[in-house]
Amino acid sequence: MSAPAFLHLSVGSQLIAEHAVANGFTGVVVDMQHGEHDLGSATRIIRSVPGSLSRTLVRVPGIDAGVIGAVLDAGAGGIIAPCVESAEQARAVVAATKFAPVGARSLGPQRPGLYQGPDMCASANASVRAYVQIESALGVERRREILTVAGLDGVYIGPADLALTMGHPPRLDWEDGPVKDAIDLVVAAAREAGVEVGVFSLSGEYARRMTGSGQADFVGLGSDVGLVARATQLLIGSYRA
Repeated sequence: MSAPAFLHLSVGSQLIAEHAVANGFTGVVVDMQHGEHDLGSATRIIRSVPGSLSRTLVRVPGIDAGVIGAVLDAGAGGIIAPCVESAEQARAVVAATKFAPVGARSLGPQRPGLYQGPDMCASANASVRAYVQIESALGVERRREILTVAGLDGVYIGPADLALTMGHPPRLDWEDGPVKDAIDLVVAAAREAGVEVGVFSLSGEYARRMTGSGQADFVGLGSDVGLVARATQLLIGSYRA
């Protein structure tokens, strides 16, 4: 079975999320950092996806416990915190995502039966994933102190911003060179720490190589806006050829 693949959603459309899941994606990453989502559209999409605990992640705009708590109360299966560059920031992510004694998430159940078992808080802590995004040269430098923070579930690598901070073109799907070397360092640190690895990719072939080689446990594979852009370019190109 293929490793999980999530489509990034920038547009506040429940319909796109439904099509992504129906057509084979494991689930969606609701992108509040770079997408058009506010808290209302993000929570509507989360609630619209069946089995949201396994099918929805939210890339939050920052380390704001209020926003993180709200999307988790709506049923998100985890959060991705952007541009984490210190253990202190990673601890704040865990605190906002996990209930005590692991973290400090506020108890405000909204959806009935979301977390199963006699201990709702323990079930939530086991089900909900706290991911930090390492996407800068400084984050790579501090990878070990970040990824060994107690309660952290994994790292999501952002290759484009990472490349930019290293003085390279901000592109994805690095096969070699200094940016790939930096990615390898983060992967190795994550394996040492025993946490999951995700990576954002444009190419299905690249994503398959990353998961097939054991370098990634899941992938973010493209975005709704990217798919529309490429499809419209191909369509109008074929018309004007």
